[in-house]
Amino acid sequence: MNVTAPATRRSAPLRVGLIGYGLAGSVFHAPLVAATDGLVLDTVVTSDPGRQAQARAEFPDVRIAASPDELWARAGGAEALDLVVIASPNRTHVPLATAALTAGIPVVVDKPLAATAAEARELAALAERTGTFLSVFQNRRWDNDFLTVRRLLADGELGEIQRFESRFERWRPQLKGGWRESGAPEEIGGLLYDLGSHVVDQALVLFGPAVRVYAEADARRPGAETDDDTFIALTHANGIRSHLYVSATTAQLGPRFRVLGSRAGYVKYGLDPQEGALREGLRPGTEAAWGEEPEHLWGLLGSGESPLTGGGTPVPTTPGDYPAYYAAVAAALREGGPAPVTAYEAAHCLEVLEAARTSSRDGVAVEL
Repeated sequence: MNVTAPATRRSAPLRVGLIGYGLAGSVFHAPLVAATDGLVLDTVVTSDPGRQAQARAEFPDVRIAASPDELWARAGGAEALDLVVIASPNRTHVPLATAALTAGIPVVVDKPLAATAAEARELAALAERTGTFLSVFQNRRWDNDFLTVRRLLADGELGEIQRFESRFERWRPQLKGGWRESGAPEEIGGLLYDLGSHVVDQALVLFGPAVRVYAEADARRPGAETDDDTFIALTHANGIRSHLYVSATTAQLGPRFRVLGSRAGYVKYGLDPQEGALREGLRPGTEAAWGEEPEHLWGLLGSGESPLTGGGTPVPTTPGDYPAYYAAVAAALREGGPAPVTAYEAAHCLEVLEAARTSSRDGVAVEL
């Protein structure tokens, strides 16, 4: 979907409305939008007084709205927004994106775009009918370790890839509560659709479409209503196998990536530092070494031996670059370029997630 900003707005910063000021809105979207040349955070939508106060404290010039309806009412007027970012709970993604697209307002939706691939395709079709920009926020495509894996693959350092292992594991033995841990289907909670959206998307970007999905999704913590420890096995159309793990119950964390090829393997521990930096209040553009990590955290490239016994050569980690996502959004809106992540790509990811849910429930592999 190529959408260009109106001529009268191309010279001025594009005004952005942000719906939701919880974790996603306050930690990821607001700081990244504010750090992007050509974008300005104009309005934050939240009905929570505490979050309203937080938004005003962090962005003194921001306007506050209690309801998304206030944004739609501004469409077509002098105060119309150039982009709406939906960072509210998962159950609201489809109705809010539908409202934005119907009003002709370009929109970014946090992952997962929807509960089903069919809903994602319906949104993509609506965006095409209305000629309105639509993109999905898959920030983990700009993680430092993922960018490093892409570089190694492009350079042929590993040879022919045989198996890809990806882990997004945490040790959170106690439930925190909230909609993310709800078992109500309409909430689209659980790790399969949360962290699973990231690891599946990354695997599809690296190795192309999946043709077979097997999964084991478990609710292990006392009182858990939805999955908190999930394994997904993909067979890609090119024969590569991806083994993906997402968990809140892992007492000993495994490597973030282990990529095995015919020539060498790459093993990388630890998470990209950008989320931690954003949580601490650090901001892109104000930190000279944004997205970089120290040498002792670099992954190892080698063959025939474990990294724990000295095998492998340290590989400099490509700096992470979350700001690149919104820079690409701004460029697309101003110049008519492509969305950095499309709704159709999100639909492919959701096909895999739906198949994984079916596989876990029925104890069978699902052919796509």
